[in-house]
Amino acid sequence: MQDTIDRYLTHSKDRISNKPVSEENMQHLKHEAANMMKKIEQLEASKRKLLGEGIGSCSIEELQQIETQLEKSVKCIRARKTQLFKEQIEQLKQKEKALAAENQKLTEKWGSHEIKVWSSKNQESGRGDEESSPSSEVETELFIGLPSSSRK
Repeated sequence: MQDTIDRYLTHSKDRISNKPVSEENMQHLKHEAANMMKKIEQLEASKRKLLGEGIGSCSIEELQQIETQLEKSVKCIRARKTQLFKEQIEQLKQKEKALAAENQKLTEKWGSHEIKVWSSKNQESGRGDEESSPSSEVETELFIGLPSSSRK
């Protein structure tokens, strides 16, 4: 029985606290909404002016303020753009270093592999290192014209 009474009291308190919005509070909310609408209109007008729209009625002072604000904005944009380019350059330099190191490792790996292949070929053919090295000189003759059967 006591539990039922406690539940009734709890629910009746909730109803009392949910009373309708007072007239005073309603007027305050309407005033607040009107102020927000005015602020939105001002911001939209400012945005249009910054975009170059509706500036026909602006005075010289207003135009100079708009120009100053735009110059500051462009300066901030260029600073951010420069910062992003610098960061990108740093990332590319790091990538270049990593690729150069990888290239060096591969060059060392395959360079030593080629030396082993050359020396094994030389040993198999019985030739010395000087004859089959990639730096040995080769003599060639160049003849321009039709091949003849008498040339050998």
